[in-house]
Parts: sequence; C-alpha cells; structure tokens
Amino acid sequence: QVQLQESGGGLVQAGGSLRLSCVASGSIFSIRSMGWYRQAPGKEREFVAFVTADGGTNYASRVQGRSSISMDMSKKSVYLEMASLKPDDTAVYFCNAFVATDAADTYKWYWGQGTQVTVSS
Repeated sequence: QVQLQESGGGLVQAGGSLRLSCVASGSIFSIRSMGWYRQAPGKEREFVAFVTADGGTNYASRVQGRSSISMDMSKKSVYLEMASLKPDDTAVYFCNAFVATDAADTYKWYWGQGTQVTVSS
C-alpha cells in the first residue's frame, strides 16, 4: 500500500505565498509522476499542477506564472510553491502520485487526505 501525506497548509493573507509538501511512503517501486489538485467548497476537484519523474511540468492556467512544482525523487516528495495568493485559491489541496508497487510496472494513482489552504482578503 502507498500513503501520501501533505503538509504546509494554513491561513495566508491575500498576496502572500505558501509552500506545500507531500511525501509518499509504503511499498513504492517506482514513481512516474506526482501532482496537486484542489477542491474549493461546493466545487469539483480541479487540477493544479504535476511533475514527471524526468522533470516535465504542467500547470493549470489559473496558477500558471505564480506557481512552481518540483519533485525530490530521493525523498519521494513533491512540493508546490504558490505566490500572489488570492481568496479564490482557498481550497483543500490534495497530493497525488502515479506509482508502481512492484517490478510488474502496474501503475496506479494514489491520493493524500488533503491540506486546507485559506487565503484571507
């Protein structure tokens, strides 16, 4: 089994910045990519950003230009730095990872429990 644990959420003032972290643990053979999604109250979960094991990145248009995602494979961790935060960024942020648990190369998606980010105006 694979577990993902997010940290770094909290209350931030508009215009501020934050850094979210997520570490994967458990029976991990290989990680192909890790990323972040978020879900605001009353809204569907939406994509924020992902990073692949070879360093490729992709961002949602809403956070493009003010966010940076990175991965430390040695720590099985992914980080999301966001700046110029807005009240609209308020959401629960979820980490996910595309992981193989054995050499058979069967990859599956795993999710963390989420960390709350609240941006005050």
